[in-house]
Amino acid sequence: MTHDENSKEGTHAVQNKIPSEYREVPHPPLRHGCNAWWRWSQHHKSHEVRLYARTALFHPNWSHGTAAVRGTQEINGGLHYWEVHVSQRLFGTAVMFGVCTPSARLHADTFVSLIGEDEFGWGLSHKGLLWHNGVWRKYTDPFRENRATTIGVLFDGERGVLGFFKDSCWLGVAFTGLDAVTEPLYPVIASTAAKTELSLGATRRGWLGLQDRARHALISALSQPHLLYTLPLPTALCHYLEDDLPPSQANGRSPLLSLTNQPAVAS
Repeated sequence: MTHDENSKEGTHAVQNKIPSEYREVPHPPLRHGCNAWWRWSQHHKSHEVRLYARTALFHPNWSHGTAAVRGTQEINGGLHYWEVHVSQRLFGTAVMFGVCTPSARLHADTFVSLIGEDEFGWGLSHKGLLWHNGVWRKYTDPFRENRATTIGVLFDGERGVLGFFKDSCWLGVAFTGLDAVTEPLYPVIASTAAKTELSLGATRRGWLGLQDRARHALISALSQPHLLYTLPLPTALCHYLEDDLPPSQANGRSPLLSLTNQPAVAS
């Protein structure tokens, strides 16, 4: 079987497995979910990636290969959606978006389609190609080079479905069967192009259950998020609640929190 025949067969296999609700998806998805407060990881990235707040700068001087950076949030199970804003420096061998396991490499000294070069990644290239296990197949038209764009990534961890938006338009399901992956899965981006800037936009997730909804309702009822640390709550419960706070507001070592949980001292 030729490479092209293999790609066509893979496309038909995916189409046959698509749940009906994913044939058309309105934008933005997860309107009834909540914000997910993850970011690009300082500890899981190529040395050719510089992080500035929510922006990843690839190959800040010149490029000799391929660099990637992983997100901090494990996304197995549940619904997840995130957006990546791409600067106008969109060119080269591959600018990519997708998910990977910890076994995927995040740097190569050659120009390659890094996300999906092996069984540890599932990626979309700006050339409109999907990559997994070293095999590519056509997914959409190539992106216009040197033009800014926004890529949305929708992942259903329960059903194992991964799909993409481009500038708010649903491109369709890209991969299925990811619910069978036993390793942790993380958002990931990669680029071969020098001075590419990929910025994390909206990050959303679906509810994990009634307890998760109750946590979000409690946090939303506070006039200011930091008021959580004034409540007389057990430490474990306070830590669970603060997981729903923006990073700028979460402070598990808050002096106020420490005072709240310290036993009273007799005078």
